[in-house]
Amino acid sequence: MPDHFPQARIGLIAGSGQFPLLFSKTAVEKGYTLFTAAYVNEADPDLAQWSEKIQWLHLGQVKRLIRFFKQNEVRRAVMLGAIQKTRLFTDVKPDMKAIAIIAGMRHTHDDAIMCAFADSLEKEGIKVEPSTFLLPELLAQKGVWTKRKPTRSEKKDIVMGFSIAREIGRLDIGQSVVVGGGSTLAVEAIDGTDATIERGGKLGNGEAVLVKVCKPNQDFRFDVPSVGMKTIETMIRNRVRALAIEAQKTVVFDQPEMIRLANENDIAIVCE
Repeated sequence: MPDHFPQARIGLIAGSGQFPLLFSKTAVEKGYTLFTAAYVNEADPDLAQWSEKIQWLHLGQVKRLIRFFKQNEVRRAVMLGAIQKTRLFTDVKPDMKAIAIIAGMRHTHDDAIMCAFADSLEKEGIKVEPSTFLLPELLAQKGVWTKRKPTRSEKKDIVMGFSIAREIGRLDIGQSVVVGGGSTLAVEAIDGTDATIERGGKLGNGEAVLVKVCKPNQDFRFDVPSVGMKTIETMIRNRVRALAIEAQKTVVFDQPEMIRLANENDIAIVCE
């Protein structure tokens, strides 16, 4: 559906996962015309059906992305979806704009790179919106979501997990930890949350909990923690018994189905 007003246009910078697809459908239903910059080997080809135009890019092609948005009078954009961090070492084609951004940075941690990228877009007149600005209902609400509440020992591990997860977040290492019996079993690094659950579950002997939090200085334009059915499925396979997340700081996908599956498998979910 074409439009004649730039303010009704929205850009999507898309990685993998269901968030970009969900956003695309919602944006079109709310009357926006969508222009998608999609990363090769990451984004879902189905994004094309919701997009007025779609431009496929390799990581690092910043100048091409900016040109695509400017040519289509896009002045607002969101960054959604995952990028496999291991791909950052194997599938990047940085242009001079990307090299200039990196060269001007003191640190090249995840958040520092994303902030520099977002700031670069905003200097070009493309405002980067919070990832949930069209879907605030996805943000987690406080409470115990499941029939089973965390046990006393799980509550202790959750308290410990929150403390550790916030610290690794402050250091920009990751967002989640697996804790069991008062010990840290796994800390998220470049391999992501699912791999962290697998590592921690093997050591937890059926007594582990997963805690996932926002980084203390989280930029809500990108990389907001998320959970969903896949999280619970991975926990079931690895015998992780409880999940703790932060209210209003975590994106939740397929919440009813997620809670149903947790209840069927005696997993506790708490949002604090």
